[in-house]
Amino acid sequence: MKRTRNVCPFCGCGCGFYLLSEQDRVVGIDPSPTNPVNKGMLCVKGWNAHEFIHSPERLTKPLIRKHGELVEASWDEALKLVSQKLMEIKKKFGPRSLAFLCSAKVSNEENYLLMKLARAVFKTNNVDHCARL
Repeated sequence: MKRTRNVCPFCGCGCGFYLLSEQDRVVGIDPSPTNPVNKGMLCVKGWNAHEFIHSPERLTKPLIRKHGELVEASWDEALKLVSQKLMEIKKKFGPRSLAFLCSAKVSNEENYLLMKLARAVFKTNNVDHCARL
């Protein structure tokens, strides 16, 4: 059984665990006893953090709408479309018409980068975080 060190994706605490895998399939979680945050313990979400990995419903490629249908796209195409649409909204309605919602499922550094994107690029202070709700 292979053990791969990881950080729980469910909140910003930073609990550490090992993904347990057999061949190419993740089969379980083993909490890290040396992680200073969780000290070998996990909440119920952490214990089940691997279950979405092999879900047949999991999106693995970006989808964009063309002629009313969702179709697979490259990352470059999807990101270009999103940036164009956001810039169009900003130009037409002003920067206060945009808002950005950060997530507890990413690192503090990623949340900081989204905040910088909102404020520096799109010139809006409309940034919030799901943990505040």
